[in-house]
Amino acid sequence: MSDTATREKWERVADWGRRLRRPESSARRSLLLVLKSALAATVSWFVSYELMNATSPAFAPFSAVLMVQVTVYQSVVQSLRYVGAVAAGVAVQAVLGLSAGPDLVTFALVALVALAISRWRVLGAQGTQVATAAFFAFATYTGASDNVDQVKELGQIVLLVLIGSAVGVGVNVLVAPPLRYRSAEWGIRALAQEIHDLLDTMAPELGEGAPDADTTQGWRNRADRTGTLIAQSREGLRTARESLRLNPRPWARRRRGTLTFEAYDRTMEALVRMISQVTAVTRSLDQQHQDEEGNGPGPDYAPFLRAYATFLSSVVDFTEILATLDEDHLSDQAGRLDEAADGLERCRGEVVRTTEERGLSLTDPTEPYGVLVVEATRLSEECRYTAQVLGRSAENPPNGSRTA
Repeated sequence: MSDTATREKWERVADWGRRLRRPESSARRSLLLVLKSALAATVSWFVSYELMNATSPAFAPFSAVLMVQVTVYQSVVQSLRYVGAVAAGVAVQAVLGLSAGPDLVTFALVALVALAISRWRVLGAQGTQVATAAFFAFATYTGASDNVDQVKELGQIVLLVLIGSAVGVGVNVLVAPPLRYRSAEWGIRALAQEIHDLLDTMAPELGEGAPDADTTQGWRNRADRTGTLIAQSREGLRTARESLRLNPRPWARRRRGTLTFEAYDRTMEALVRMISQVTAVTRSLDQQHQDEEGNGPGPDYAPFLRAYATFLSSVVDFTEILATLDEDHLSDQAGRLDEAADGLERCRGEVVRTTEERGLSLTDPTEPYGVLVVEATRLSEECRYTAQVLGRSAENPPNGSRTA
């Protein structure tokens, strides 16, 4: 191996080590999840195989690994559903198997009933375990010598699942219970960064005059591809809320019932609306090329775009602050956001004055000015609203929250 390849290899190892040292890095979370799952599986195997000498000890570690969920709340909820699903599947086999015997017709009936029960909404994602448990129970049942052994084996399956689920939940609760509060901030940062990056690309181009059709089409396509990011950000906020429920960490208990999530929720939805407004801007700019029919934009289009570019640059400054949102520095950031919103409003005023001075039509549907001015007003309002929401949250911090 060459010196360069060796150096690159150790650089990757060092980078992985640095990511592991960050408390909320994905690498660290993945490693912790693997270690906790292995611990839960090992403890469950020890109980089922070494202490109980169970016939099918693998049920316990299998159940334990399934229960080491992302949040403590999900571990508890999914364990209850999982045990219920397994119990239902075993019960179906017990009733039909003991009454009809281990033949093909009985298996068909077990499969039919178990699959019907698996669609019960209460069981959620664990519904498929009804049929799985019923099939395993049928196989165990056919291997038993008499009715007493059959009942014993079926009961043991349920007991092993209970043990595995209890161990999985216990490990998740007692060993570094997952706390994803910061994922709410990450969602806001991601949305703000997306707006920042797109507008930071657009503003210089608009400042130089009317962009070409390929450029505006590229902006439009990029704005239209934000759906996945929005869904991920909302999921991060949901996970952040959920990670506090039933979490035994002292800090998590102090965070329950606070107003911070409400502020983050409002901020995130404001950013979602801003993305929609930016999308409308890109659509209007691109539509201008489709409506030109070879005539080209009017002489006032370039001066208007220069004023609009200055406005978009002010939105870039605003979202740059949001892209580094940090609860520990929220008070300082809220003040900066308020100042940025003031500057943004002044720039919007310049856009309006440009349209008035040049007599640009805001009602002509064939011209882009009306849509662009309306969206500028909406963007300005959303930025002001966001600054106010986070400002109030900074002025009235939740009980027990950390300070910078």
